[in-house]
Amino acid sequence: MEDAVSRVLAGCARTGRLPGREELEELRTAGARAAELGVSPRSLVEDALRDQAGPALRKVVDALLEGHEQAQLLAIRNEEAARREFVDDLLQGRAERLAERAEHFGLRLAESYVVAVARGLRQGDEDRIERDLIARFGSHNVLVAVRDGLLVCVAPAVLPAAVGEFTHHVRARFADGWRVGVGRPQRGPTGVVSSFREAANALEMADKLGLGVDVVKASDLLVFPVLLRDRAAMEDLVSSVLSPLLRARGGPEPLLETLEAVFASQGNQTAAARRLGISARAVTYRLERIRRTTGFSPDDPTQRFTLETAVLGARLLGWPWE
Repeated sequence: MEDAVSRVLAGCARTGRLPGREELEELRTAGARAAELGVSPRSLVEDALRDQAGPALRKVVDALLEGHEQAQLLAIRNEEAARREFVDDLLQGRAERLAERAEHFGLRLAESYVVAVARGLRQGDEDRIERDLIARFGSHNVLVAVRDGLLVCVAPAVLPAAVGEFTHHVRARFADGWRVGVGRPQRGPTGVVSSFREAANALEMADKLGLGVDVVKASDLLVFPVLLRDRAAMEDLVSSVLSPLLRARGGPEPLLETLEAVFASQGNQTAAARRLGISARAVTYRLERIRRTTGFSPDDPTQRFTLETAVLGARLLGWPWE
């Protein structure tokens, strides 16, 4: 590189002319080569200016730095593209050379990872949040990508603060209605896929159940896949227990909401009334209607369990059915 600089500057000093197109291109190439060798821009400029002066100096320096910056930018873009492609393959379970590619990014896929997903993504959120997380935890600890309209964060299970930081940035930057789903820690490439699906399913389930929380963990919802494992049995339970409510004046929704509020308040009707924004007497009246109509009472432990399971099944399955 120094030979090219010296030769060009010597020629300019001798003739008094500015560097030509071919000479500038030679300098750009020298700058790109310096970038590949890890030479910093400051060192590059210092080498170029050492014992040199004259009207050609600015063009020489500009050409060197331009080549260096272009090479750096290209390397960064290539690295980002490879990183995003890797994350996409990882989340889809495409196992081709995953372990080998993971090592390039400093990941050890034999370890356990947690996947968090966020809904409410706006354009530009992804890049800003990725930069913030990498600045704190390092690029070898956190992977961020967009998948199926969700912002996805993959982090080692031994680094729980990463999920908390991810949630913090989502809360600060996402539009209203945002929600974060968190999968369970899982080991290996297939574990990352499983944790991702758990996190996405947690968001979907929270919506169906009308959960009023911003962060929903798959570990807190483990009972629901069990309930839905025998879909036919769950549909039969919902129909058998709740179908009489279809004949209620105003439809079944106010009665279902009342049951949900009572269950969420551990049977405290006064607290349930506050949740619903109605009087405690109205809650008592609705519960009596439910008891008379369905034959099930929330005051009886066994019947309460049946009612609560039926209500959960109704929300998960989208009852009433057309």
